[in-house]
Amino acid sequence: MQTKDCFYLGRIVKKHSFKGEVIIKLDTDEPHLYKNLESVFVELGNNLVPFFIEKSSLSKSTMFRVKFEDVDSEADADAIMKAGIYLPLTLLPKLTGNKFYYHEVIGFTITDKNFGDVGTITSINDSAAQPLFEIDRDGIEIFIPMIDDFIIKVDRENKTIAVETPEGLIDLYLTE
Repeated sequence: MQTKDCFYLGRIVKKHSFKGEVIIKLDTDEPHLYKNLESVFVELGNNLVPFFIEKSSLSKSTMFRVKFEDVDSEADADAIMKAGIYLPLTLLPKLTGNKFYYHEVIGFTITDKNFGDVGTITSINDSAAQPLFEIDRDGIEIFIPMIDDFIIKVDRENKTIAVETPEGLIDLYLTE
């Protein structure tokens, strides 16, 4: 399994017991969807390695306590500490309406109600306080904040997202 075929679920953040249990901080709004997992992929070096779950429990909303098979000591737990946890994309719950996963809209066209065709989404920048659509318009990079009030419609069939941005926002990127 490769990272491109998976989604990031969380990270192992600390040990829970001397018997190899670890705590995974889940990166999801719906942690309860993942409480009955049989296995996950653990990122070790540049590889995703399957780990089977003996037992698990959800605590403190996004904290997931896990006992993996063959992780039976503090030393075993130390070996996977801070590792990323992944699941196959096929396990993502389907979203409808204007909700979407970031990876799902790469390559979609953005059209603005007032401006018209803006360009193609090349990536999502979620390192800032507000996630941004990164859009390529004939070699010019345009950023549009991913604000619910801006997003009018996500059309998966036609691979477009209709937005209505404040007047002049897109023009800021196009004027010299």
